[in-house]
Amino acid sequence: MKKTHYFLAVPITDEIKQKIANWCEKAAPRFPFRTWVHKDDYHLTLVFLGAVSAQQLQAVKEKMAAICNNYSPFSITLKGIGTFGVPSSPRILWQGIERTELLWSLRHDIYEACRTLGFSLDPRPFAPHMTLARKWQGEKPFAFMELPDVVEGHVLVHEVVLYQTHLDRVPKYEAIASFPLRHRWEENNLRGHESWGN
Repeated sequence: MKKTHYFLAVPITDEIKQKIANWCEKAAPRFPFRTWVHKDDYHLTLVFLGAVSAQQLQAVKEKMAAICNNYSPFSITLKGIGTFGVPSSPRILWQGIERTELLWSLRHDIYEACRTLGFSLDPRPFAPHMTLARKWQGEKPFAFMELPDVVEGHVLVHEVVLYQTHLDRVPKYEAIASFPLRHRWEENNLRGHESWGN
C-alpha cells in the first residue's frame, strides 16, 4: 500500500483554474507530455511534507493557524511558462508566479516552522509555480516558441491549505484543513479584491 503524502499550498481560484485549463486544452494535442494535471489539482506548493504521523499533523495545524493569523490577504500574479529538467525533454511544464515579497515571507515562515517540527524539507530555493504537465514524450525536442499565448491573471491569497495526496484518484489532492490569513482582515478589503480572480 502506497503511503499518503501531505503538502501545504495556496489554492487557486476557479476563474484562474479555468483559464489555465483552457490553455492546456489548446496545448495538449500538440505537446505530448505523458500526463496533464487535472484542473482541480492546480495549486501553488509552499512546502512538501511527505508522510506525516497523526501527532505531526496536529502540530502542523497548530503552527499554520498561528502563522497565517499574522498575515493579511494579498495578490499574486501569473508570470510566464517554464520547465524543469532537460530543456529539450522537460520533466515538468509549469505556470510561473511573479515574485512577491509577502509570498516569500509567508513561505519562509511556514518552511521554518515545519523544519522545527522535524520534517526533512527540500533545501532548494523557493521557485513558485503551478505544475501543468509531466514527462515530455515527443519525438521532436520541446520548443517554447510553439506554445499558445501565456495565461494572465491574479489570485487573491487569503488562505493556506493542507492537502492530502491520493495517488489512486483523479483529481488526486484533497484539502483536509485550511488556515485563513486573518491579520487586519476587514470585509471591505475582501470586497475590494473580489475581482482579482478574474
